[in-house]
Amino acid sequence: MSSELLTVLGVGGPAAVLGGGAVWTRVRYPHVFWSAVGLPVSAARLVGSYGSVMDACGLTVPPSRLRALAVRAATRREVRPVPPRRGLLRPTSTGLRLRMRLAPGQEMADVAASTERLRHAWGVHAVHVAEVKPGTVELRLVGYDVLNRVRMPRRTEGGFLRVPVALREDATAFVRDYRTVPHQLTLGATLAGKSMFLRHLVTGLAPQPVALVGIDCKRGVELAPFAPRLSALATDPEQAAELLPVLVALMEERYDLIRARQRIPGDVPDAEITSDVWGLPEHERPVPVVVFVDEVAELFLTATRKDEERRDEMVTQLIRLAQLGRAAGIYLEVCGQRFGAELGKGATMLRAQLSGRVCHRVNDEASAKMALGDIAPDAVIAACAIPAERPGLAVAGDSSGGWTRIRTPYLSLADAAARCRDSAHLVPDVPALKPFQPLTAPVESKG
Repeated sequence: MSSELLTVLGVGGPAAVLGGGAVWTRVRYPHVFWSAVGLPVSAARLVGSYGSVMDACGLTVPPSRLRALAVRAATRREVRPVPPRRGLLRPTSTGLRLRMRLAPGQEMADVAASTERLRHAWGVHAVHVAEVKPGTVELRLVGYDVLNRVRMPRRTEGGFLRVPVALREDATAFVRDYRTVPHQLTLGATLAGKSMFLRHLVTGLAPQPVALVGIDCKRGVELAPFAPRLSALATDPEQAAELLPVLVALMEERYDLIRARQRIPGDVPDAEITSDVWGLPEHERPVPVVVFVDEVAELFLTATRKDEERRDEMVTQLIRLAQLGRAAGIYLEVCGQRFGAELGKGATMLRAQLSGRVCHRVNDEASAKMALGDIAPDAVIAACAIPAERPGLAVAGDSSGGWTRIRTPYLSLADAAARCRDSAHLVPDVPALKPFQPLTAPVESKG
């Protein structure tokens, strides 16, 4: 009896330790578990069952006549439908990538409709489809939930006015590109992750030759820590009412500069000028300006008739910046908890100009519709399903109707403020914004 017990312990003990270690690794270090176990298993499933899975998903097509005749002549077997031609498997640290050449008559939507079936058949967390070129699509298999513990890719397509700010659910970086999407609206409830998103934007732009302007009517609690890198900061509606006309005047000066360079007559309205500051020679080109508006509702709230007049002026100026700022190199980043018509006159018109949308967890469905309902209605349900225990998780959409889930990695306020202090010497010289530049301790130049 004792010898049998020793045998069981000798065999079962190491197996239990190995199994427990695998479970622990899968929970704590999913990327390690995927590389060691998940990748080879899923690759073997895919290669071994590719044809049958494609057939079950309805993605096979009848073979060509030449192929059918060759099969009958060589094997006398029944001619079976053929799946799309696949390329080589390309393993990654988070999944697999596979290119498929579609058969005539097929389209990407046919493959996209079968992603859930492919996910279950190959034992992966998710399958995403992207078009590479006409007739060729790429399957991106994700081995585990990459949004549970965010690890940004080592190689991201950053650059001037491009900030990798979050991770997509397909394990690629979500890049905030101001040249492509000049203005953006970010909504979310308290502790939903808006502040983290904003920190990554500010710290990503801090090392670049860009003027950063902050309007934080919550007494500067969100943007004041970044003051060493800001060219201007308004911490209450009164200061914002003084700063916004200066930004509008700066935009008009840049339009005059474009007119002078392009020899455009002065009677041509600004809205009809098709060129922009990027067409100017580099030595004449003014630095771009990114305006961060935190808690936009504070600009709309009024208590007296005088406040209403000031509010109307500020909203009009924001709308002008949103309509015409792109060509002048002025971009808006607007944040808030809600942004609906109940805020007052001009709110809906301003929101319509903000083509980029990011919606974190919200308190009600109406808030999600304010962010995504007019550009990606299907994303509203996904935004309402964001759990409270996952701060930083959001749904990002754009005017094309596409949307994706993203999550911002954690960045402490102290680290973000330190990066801004290290970049304080890069604050560009914009004379119009000098009166609004926040007073900070002197920082030694790192030139």
